[in-house]
Amino acid sequence: MDKIQWMSLLLFLAAALMVYVAFLSYQKRHLPIAKTMILIMVGAACYATGYAVELLSRNLFEVKLALQIEYLGIPFISTLWFFQVIQFTGIAARYRKRLVLVLFVIPATIFFLHLTNDWHHLIYKSYNLNEGVSIPLYKTDKGLGYEVHTLYNYFVIVCGFFLFIPMYWRSSRIVRKQVIVLSMGAAVPLMFNMLLWFGVVVDLTPFGFAVSGVVYVWGILRFNLLKFTPLALTQVFDTIRDGVVLLDYEDQIVSYNSAAEEVLPELGLTKHYPAYVGEVLPSSPELVEHIRTASTGDERFSFQRFHANYSKHYHCNLAFIYDSGTPIGKILMFNDITELKDNETRLRENARQLSELNTFKDKMFTVVAHDIRDPIAILVSLTELLGEELAATEAQHVEVFRELQGQVQGTFNLVENLLDWYRSQKGRVVFRPLDWNLQQVVRQSLSLAGAKASMKQIRMTERIDEKLAVSADKEMLDLILRNLLSNAIKFTGFGGVIEIGAVLEGDRIIVSICDNGEGIDEKTAELLSLNEQFFKMPVTGDDPGNMRFGLVLASQFVSIHGGSLWFNSAPGVGTTFSFTLPGQVGGRKHSNN
Repeated sequence: MDKIQWMSLLLFLAAALMVYVAFLSYQKRHLPIAKTMILIMVGAACYATGYAVELLSRNLFEVKLALQIEYLGIPFISTLWFFQVIQFTGIAARYRKRLVLVLFVIPATIFFLHLTNDWHHLIYKSYNLNEGVSIPLYKTDKGLGYEVHTLYNYFVIVCGFFLFIPMYWRSSRIVRKQVIVLSMGAAVPLMFNMLLWFGVVVDLTPFGFAVSGVVYVWGILRFNLLKFTPLALTQVFDTIRDGVVLLDYEDQIVSYNSAAEEVLPELGLTKHYPAYVGEVLPSSPELVEHIRTASTGDERFSFQRFHANYSKHYHCNLAFIYDSGTPIGKILMFNDITELKDNETRLRENARQLSELNTFKDKMFTVVAHDIRDPIAILVSLTELLGEELAATEAQHVEVFRELQGQVQGTFNLVENLLDWYRSQKGRVVFRPLDWNLQQVVRQSLSLAGAKASMKQIRMTERIDEKLAVSADKEMLDLILRNLLSNAIKFTGFGGVIEIGAVLEGDRIIVSICDNGEGIDEKTAELLSLNEQFFKMPVTGDDPGNMRFGLVLASQFVSIHGGSLWFNSAPGVGTTFSFTLPGQVGGRKHSNN
């Protein structure tokens, strides 16, 4: 087998390789870039096949026939490659159809001129037998059309390289490899063609396309060349903060940004991409199903990801990426809405509390109506009794009058506590903490409660260091002490003892009010420990029910100060109520007036 036959065989093999690349591209024919690749490879295969036939030709007729086969591809290959670059970079998407007409005017003209070359000789002026040399059999004298087409080919290839340069520097690693493959596909035939300018008489350009075919096969199988074009890739990864995952049309993950890896750490465990999404994210079957079954329209859904000790919420947007109206891939974006979800949870909790407050308000009016009606009923009865007893002895009259006075005073305290509580619930109580001498404040409260305690011959004492100062709202502190002292007096028998003490622990002062009264029974203690705002207690003695509201108020006002209220009680032994307030030894003290 001589040299010509070897060269022809290599060209036929190159043509076969290009047909194989066209076959691979045909499998992805729904992508515009794949359609262009088919045309490039078919044109290059015609070029290689025609040149192989030209080498085997034995006369001028066969040479011209071979050139006709070559020119099925020669005029269009470089322009098709340039158009492929335009598709790949996403330039001029709106004007592609008009751009095709402009770009292919010269190639179509060259094809027609070569087809009719024997009439005008604008492509080849003459064919001269190459005597003494077998390759090529005929030397051609190039015409004006040939020179114009050569310059045009060089121009579009250089333009394609200039489009690739900025894209290469701003793209991810996988896209850079795709750019290199496409660049080599044009650079190798170009370099082989330029050898003609250095005196090489054999046109080696078809052999360059054989090298391009190998490079394209490598790019298609290794770098996913025809499965996804970076139309949106270069725009997504520059500044976006949301997690982004890019997939091709077959649901294979092509690339992702660092924010997406924070959402899905499994992405970093896969070494080679593209990879099928189901294999990369086996722990997120619902997400995979959304991706796999997505329609051509945008799809939005929620996604929750559990981490070590917390969960993150995301709003996902799955959209198709189009090139000239054809879907070429998918883009999945993760928008962190964890804070919004937390706010929503808080709003729901506020709504629940508001609903409970409305229920509580209705219940409050029911309880108030009941607890006010009973004392008023007693007042009516006592008034009638007082009228009947006008003729009785003075001692009896005084006793009934004192009972009447106690009931009226109790009712007044109840209404006052209810109004204070209602103002606190509506936010109408203004909190103005100042430094106060605790001993002076307590003595003032003991003085106000002294008259009621003396009626039961109860001895009240305080054991508070005169240097202790609390940071408190004076009106709230007075109300706390008034209610706790009032309860202690109510449930302490004749001749009992009530002691008020305070100790400093760190930056908190613990105030205790201790009595030796009847104590709190087990059922009532359980209700108090549940922190119930309303509970029904047996009404005994002079208790018209205001104890329950007094304790609720005291507890809430202590909480406003950042403290807590609790109690210890033993039936028949006594009860101790304690609460904490911010305080210190010494400090600036305000007057109690």
